[in-house]
Amino acid sequence: MDLIVCPTTPNVAFKVGVKVDALLRYLHDIFAVLANLAGLPGLSLPCGFTPGGLPIGLQLIGKPFDEATLLRAAYAYEQATAWRNKKPGFGNGPHG
Repeated sequence: MDLIVCPTTPNVAFKVGVKVDALLRYLHDIFAVLANLAGLPGLSLPCGFTPGGLPIGLQLIGKPFDEATLLRAAYAYEQATAWRNKKPGFGNGPHG
């Protein structure tokens, strides 16, 4: 196994200006926190939008000290998709 591919967060981004409970904010980062606690390299890439225009992230997690494979995979994904060129619409659909 070279990489783990998973969502960046269990839910989409919170809407701008909405107050969110501290525990809910903490749980929103749980997938990224687990990689950090394990000492694994990881990164997040844009991979789409909700129907309401909020961004969705894709997380890649690599082997310890194998950032090169992680970065090559992320670059290949970016070249194969156009998500990197689109901007969130903040509730009005993706723009770009």
